[in-house]
Amino acid sequence: MSSRTDAVQPADLGFFSTLASAGSLSAAARELGISTAAVSKHLALMEARLGMPLVNRSTRRMSLTPEGTLYLEHARRILADIAELQEQLGGARATPKGLLRVNATLGFGRSHVAPLVSRFVAKYPQVNLQLQLSVNPPPLTDDAYDVCVRFGEPPDARVVARRLAPNRRLLCAAPTYLARHGTPRTPAELAQHNCIGIRQGEQAYGVWRLAGARGRETSVRIRGSLTTNDGGVAVHWALEGHGILMRAEWDIRPHLRSGRLVQVLPDFHTPDADIYAVSPRSARATARVRVFVDFLAAAFARQGLTPTPTSA
Repeated sequence: MSSRTDAVQPADLGFFSTLASAGSLSAAARELGISTAAVSKHLALMEARLGMPLVNRSTRRMSLTPEGTLYLEHARRILADIAELQEQLGGARATPKGLLRVNATLGFGRSHVAPLVSRFVAKYPQVNLQLQLSVNPPPLTDDAYDVCVRFGEPPDARVVARRLAPNRRLLCAAPTYLARHGTPRTPAELAQHNCIGIRQGEQAYGVWRLAGARGRETSVRIRGSLTTNDGGVAVHWALEGHGILMRAEWDIRPHLRSGRLVQVLPDFHTPDADIYAVSPRSARATARVRVFVDFLAAAFARQGLTPTPTSA
């Protein structure tokens, strides 16, 4: 690495972190509000000062070199330390401020997180919040986000997770489907029904796990003519009577209340899908993260995101 004392400049750290998160020079240019040419020039100057390439460029996308990955790791760690120091020295614990990067799944993000983001920034105008919605949650060790709203308790001890609300996955179907094909009475009978499949995240596709009143778990390999990676599409198919669906309660509860969907096998437990806020340990101490997670938890409690009792 270059021995020049100006090889790493403070302004480069935030620039490179934004560039790596954006995934391309053009996307970084939009994020930074400058031209793509200016992004390319800044990156070239950084690499010239360091004496090594940080990014592998191609026509459509870019990837980090091993040196770029190391640079990014240290840059984000330094930026997090600076942010925490600024908050402690400036009293920002009482007034959240600065950039807050939030990730959530598509359906839940649109329905629940996005409206709360609107209310949050109205209450805390000094926070600049970026909301990224994705089909699958980002890797737990990826610190490209400050808060990830996801389902299920993360198994990784390298992140900080807070349970925001309880939630379950329920089996359901439209009354029209059940009138035509009958209502299954046992988990084994699901194999004889058209089941709507969802390929999302790390969930095992094609296998549904259910537990009876005594806690004994049964795994059922489902079959069906319809599969999607979008939960909203799957719910729409269920409403149109195409089959039996396993879906999180937050997504189908209005349809259960209206009677457009009916719960199937209510005496059997399906896997929990509790809602968690997950943050890298480097972000846990910042006021904007703490206040935002508290805000989500309080809002979900007011919305009644809690499971309704069943006989199971």
